[in-house]
Amino acid sequence: MDKIQFHNDLRRLIEILPPKIVEELKPYNLDDAIELVLDLGRVGEVRYSGGKTVYLGECYVEDADIEYITSKIQPFTNDNRSGIPGTLHRISAIRNRQGKVVGLTCRIGRVVTGTIACIKDIVLQNKSILFLGRPGVGKTTKLREISRLVADELGKRVVVVDTSNEIAGDGDTPHPAIGRARRMQVMQPIYQKDVMIEAVENHTPEVIVVDEIGTEEEAQAARTIAERGVMLIATAHGNSLDNLIKNPALSDLVGGVSSVTLGDDEAKRRGSQKTVLEREKQPTFDIVIEIIDRNTLAVYKNTAEAVDYILRGWPIRPEIRKVDETYSKDTNIEKAVEEEKQKEEEDLASQKLKFSFSRQEYVKQVKDFKKIYIYAVSRTVLDKVLERLNLQAEITRNIEEADIVIVHKAFAKGGTKILSVANDYKLPIYYVRSNSMSQVQKVVKEALHIPDSETLQGYYDDAERALDEAKAAVQKILEGADNVELHPQNQQIRKLQHELVEQHNLSSESVGEGAERRLRIVGGRDFKSAG
Repeated sequence: MDKIQFHNDLRRLIEILPPKIVEELKPYNLDDAIELVLDLGRVGEVRYSGGKTVYLGECYVEDADIEYITSKIQPFTNDNRSGIPGTLHRISAIRNRQGKVVGLTCRIGRVVTGTIACIKDIVLQNKSILFLGRPGVGKTTKLREISRLVADELGKRVVVVDTSNEIAGDGDTPHPAIGRARRMQVMQPIYQKDVMIEAVENHTPEVIVVDEIGTEEEAQAARTIAERGVMLIATAHGNSLDNLIKNPALSDLVGGVSSVTLGDDEAKRRGSQKTVLEREKQPTFDIVIEIIDRNTLAVYKNTAEAVDYILRGWPIRPEIRKVDETYSKDTNIEKAVEEEKQKEEEDLASQKLKFSFSRQEYVKQVKDFKKIYIYAVSRTVLDKVLERLNLQAEITRNIEEADIVIVHKAFAKGGTKILSVANDYKLPIYYVRSNSMSQVQKVVKEALHIPDSETLQGYYDDAERALDEAKAAVQKILEGADNVELHPQNQQIRKLQHELVEQHNLSSESVGEGAERRLRIVGGRDFKSAG
């Protein structure tokens, strides 16, 4: 396990401070300090991690003090930030309405090593990772260390898109903390999206590191990068995955959210309204990590699965990891990378036959690979159906390549030419009545000649149906029923049902044996949930 170490250069920061401020700082230990705040007409403040603040006696800040500091640093950029070349210290300005600097925040930059030891095995998977967390919990610190790890120890081509020189420090030479990673500076935050794309187009990176994706344009740039096969390591505005899903500008990072209208039968089966929210596409980032505090991380190893759970109101528990613990038995990086590469090759070979969901695998097979041409049918919905059923099919833009044509019935008159071409090629034509998930799924099964008995519906549908049954049972208990028994389910699905029941402050127990094992829900808290 890596030992956590701190490296800072406080001397370089103290050198730019007025003598009277330096004198006031002498009694205090700055090893755990986060920033020094100097506002005109007020006493100076030293802020520490954990919320502690120390006030510097009667040392009131004057114009001369602010001028002393600004004369020793480089001019502020348009985002009112400057720094000390060769360090990670950052100085930010507050101005009055005339543009005069009336306050300074001197952020103490540190190289902190060992903070990613607990997620090193995840970083080695070559998957895109998004970090979330409130300001000051160490998101940028982790990006810095990951940049060094991937560039130096894994030998990958890493480009750091460094807005305001947050990651690699001020000056033209990047700080040694990012190792052999290259750094592209961003003149102004509004240009971050452009530099992200420029990095891919001009410098052939294998990995791009970005701090604070905060706009819809930057989210789109991130998707463009991911679609080109480049690994992304980034942070985003937002404290949690749930918050990010609700952010219309950034939700695309985790697949986006769209409103889908269900058919009457599907809405009734789910026990929901006809209009529901569903994930729109594959997430840009494969893994999401919430930084709860400096020592605790919550890891969602499958972003798509996590988003689907949250949108349906299902209980989900991320894997909690501690900075001071190790989660990889193998410390030989080369061996770990080789094993991961071999695993990826095995997964690629079997992914057309296997459907993995929540650690349960259900195997299903389609005899022939098909290409589908669509007219007025939602590509987003069809993509989700193909993904959901794990069908060996893809959507083509050329009707000449198609094996099947699916047309929205309401728009069929406008597609006369398409239908004529389809008939010329003797292609089977299928019609959907609406772009609802249930309708498109029904027609796709018909088009590919897949009876329900062969598709097995998958764990996804089984879990959804089981949780809908549990919700209905909970409602009966709340309306006065003493207890309700559910249909038999496997252990994994029963666990989801237990967690759903707990969320309603009710109790449940598993009864029956073997294939008849099922949940019984009772009022009150008389039973402790068990598997």
